[in-house]
Amino acid sequence: MGIALEVFGDALPVAERYAAFLADAGVERGLIGPREADRLWERHLINCAVVAEAIPEGATVVDIGSGAGLPGIVLAIVRPDLSITLLEPLLRRTTFLNECVGMLELPNVEVRRARAEEAAKDLSVDVATARAVAPLERLAKWALPLLRPGGELLALKGERAAAELDEAQPVLQRFGVRTAELLQVGRGRVDPPTTLVRVVAERAPRRTKGSRKRSS
Repeated sequence: MGIALEVFGDALPVAERYAAFLADAGVERGLIGPREADRLWERHLINCAVVAEAIPEGATVVDIGSGAGLPGIVLAIVRPDLSITLLEPLLRRTTFLNECVGMLELPNVEVRRARAEEAAKDLSVDVATARAVAPLERLAKWALPLLRPGGELLALKGERAAAELDEAQPVLQRFGVRTAELLQVGRGRVDPPTTLVRVVAERAPRRTKGSRKRSS
């Protein structure tokens, strides 16, 4: 738990309660696979927590297709300065998320049952996050309308990150994004580091702690 303590600091007890709830109710309700319960920390919680490196202080964040709260709830735990909306269309998942938020006493989190297309009518944020929701080509269509000018999509991706970025170029160009790149966060704490696709809407991006891998 040394890495977990380094990543979560004083918030580690809250993260531990969340992990226990995921391993119990999360598995029971089908939000987490049974095989994932034994590797929640390295594969899920720490992997998501290091995304905080790429998010500016005091940002408003929407977690698209939040599911079990990854990465949205993890980010809320590790970064209480963020204002986070967990966006999820399925009732059973929003019920789970509301239970998590209440149990963990997270005042910086709102759970909203809606699709991204619906939320875009009245939601405008600094950062959109997503993990295992959809290929970037589709995700960009949902996320970019939720961002204010200069806002950023941070999509957690795996081995196909570069390929997805290439495939999404026509969509990104249609939206007129300024920057689309791969970042790695969590170096020295996660092995391998967490890979993000970072897409910036309409104007040049802020600097982040993540290392730049590719630009377009």
